[in-house]
Amino acid sequence: MSNKSMTRTGLLLILSSPSGAGKSTMTKRLRAWDPTIRFSVSATTRAPRAGEEDGKDYYFRSRAEFESMVDDGDMLEHAEVFGNFYGSPKGPVVDNMTAGVDTLFDIDWQGGQQIKQAMGEDVVSIFILPPSMTELERRLRTRGQDSDEVIAGRMAKSLAEISHWAEYDYVLVNDDPDRCEADLRAILTAERQRRTRQPWLNQFVRDLNKEYGK
Repeated sequence: MSNKSMTRTGLLLILSSPSGAGKSTMTKRLRAWDPTIRFSVSATTRAPRAGEEDGKDYYFRSRAEFESMVDDGDMLEHAEVFGNFYGSPKGPVVDNMTAGVDTLFDIDWQGGQQIKQAMGEDVVSIFILPPSMTELERRLRTRGQDSDEVIAGRMAKSLAEISHWAEYDYVLVNDDPDRCEADLRAILTAERQRRTRQPWLNQFVRDLNKEYGK
């Protein structure tokens, strides 16, 4: 059997965390470890900003086009934020899965739930927790970008997000970035080997039986 015919099914990797827990850092590390991982490009109804490219930064769509995609089942998840729609188109993700390529989603628990409802066992969801709320607040303040009021709001939102930790397949505590990255790699490596992601196995085992029967 050729290597091409032994291609596995690509998986959908959802990575969520409260702001400051390390999701963006882990996303960058994971993609640096395996550049074949594709990052899901969202669709939006907002206007492009300077330097943004359609299909690279976002898929820019009119409101009518976006709503049509939702009605046709072509959107894995979507939400309205400050008057604009954002969502994850299904087509590119399915193409990746067929080619044996994994797609990474950097989304919150609500988007994660929608994708899991749509794609079932093809989804692997991971939630990243901070080592403590004190450390989470320290990280937010270290950024030096937000006022005390904004940080207080982010901390309250973080508690709401953390309350959904049990809805994820895996939960990691990011007290050591290197160890957290190693755990992410281990999860992805194991999930890629699941029997259900190896459609070529049925034929392979049939061929084994034929070989023994000769």
